[in-house]
Amino acid sequence: MRNVVIIGSGPAGFTAAVYAARAGLKPVVIASSVAIGGELMNTTDVENFPGFPEGVLGPDLMQKMQEQAERFGAEIVYDDVTEVQLDSEVKLVKTAYSGDFETLAVIVSTGSQYRKLGLESEEKLSGRGVSWCATCDGAFFRDQHIAVVGGGDSAMEEATFLTRFASKVTLIHRSQNLRASTIMRERAESNEKIEFLLDTVVEEVLGEQNVSGIRVRNTVSGETSELPVTGLFIAIGNDPRTELVRDQLAITADGTIAVDGRSSKTSVTGVFAAGDVIDPSYRQAITAAGSGCVAALDAEHYLASLPESLRSRVDDLPTA
Repeated sequence: MRNVVIIGSGPAGFTAAVYAARAGLKPVVIASSVAIGGELMNTTDVENFPGFPEGVLGPDLMQKMQEQAERFGAEIVYDDVTEVQLDSEVKLVKTAYSGDFETLAVIVSTGSQYRKLGLESEEKLSGRGVSWCATCDGAFFRDQHIAVVGGGDSAMEEATFLTRFASKVTLIHRSQNLRASTIMRERAESNEKIEFLLDTVVEEVLGEQNVSGIRVRNTVSGETSELPVTGLFIAIGNDPRTELVRDQLAITADGTIAVDGRSSKTSVTGVFAAGDVIDPSYRQAITAAGSGCVAALDAEHYLASLPESLRSRVDDLPTA
C-alpha cells in the first residue's frame, strides 16, 4: 500500500510530488500516458515563472519539475487513471495498464482544459499564434493586430488586457448577445484599441508556421472574409477535469472541486485537491504550483495523524 497517490502531472502535481517526496512519503504520480506535464506542454516561452529571468519553454519547465520530483524519490507512472474509490480509509486508484494502487491519501491535480473551437488549423497552430492565455502570451504580440474569440467576462478581460501590447484587438462573438457583465462590456467598448466583430464565427486559422490571419463567417449573411491578424486568443471558457471524482467529491457552482478555505482538503477525508481543478479564477502555473505545495503539506499532516494500526501497513511512513 502507498502513502499518497497524486493524480496529474502539471505544476500542481509535480510540486506536490516534490514536497511529498522530500517528506519521505515516496509518492506515486499517475502522470497520464499522453498528456504528461499538463497545459504548459502546449506553451512555448514562459516568462512569468519565478527563477527564470530569461524565460523558459513550457515543456522544459515541466521536465525540470519532474526531474526534481524524481530526484527526491517520487515514482512516475505513465498511465491513465480509469477509476477511483475514495469512500474508505484505504483509497483505491485504478489505472488502465499499471494495475491498482491502494493508498492512504490521494491528491487530485487533474487541472482543467480550455474549450477549443474544434478546428484542425487551431490545433496545428497552437503555441504558434493560437493561445488560450493572454497573461501567458500577450507580451509576444507587441504592436500587432490580434483577435479574441468569446462573449463573456473572460473574453472582455482578455481583450482589455491584450491592449497593453497589441496595436489593435478584434473581439469576435457568434451573436449580438454578449454574455459579459455590463461593467466588463462597457470597459471593453470604451477602449479605443478594441473593435467588435459580432454575428461572426472563426472558420479557419490561416498560416503555415505561424498565424497569418483567420477566415471568418457572418452568421446572418453567410458571407466569409479574411482578417489579417497574427494572433488568436480563444476565451470561450474552460472546464475543470473532474470526471473521475465528481460523483464522490463535492463540486462548486463553478465546476471545480470544493476545498475547505485555503486548504486542499476536499469533502472526503484523506483526499486533497490542487491546481486548476480547484481554481476558477487565476489558472496560472505559479498559483497551481503553490496549491500543490499546500496539498502535499496537508497530506503529510493527515498521514501523520493516522492510527499506528493503519500507518504500519505502509513502509517508511514518517511518525507523528
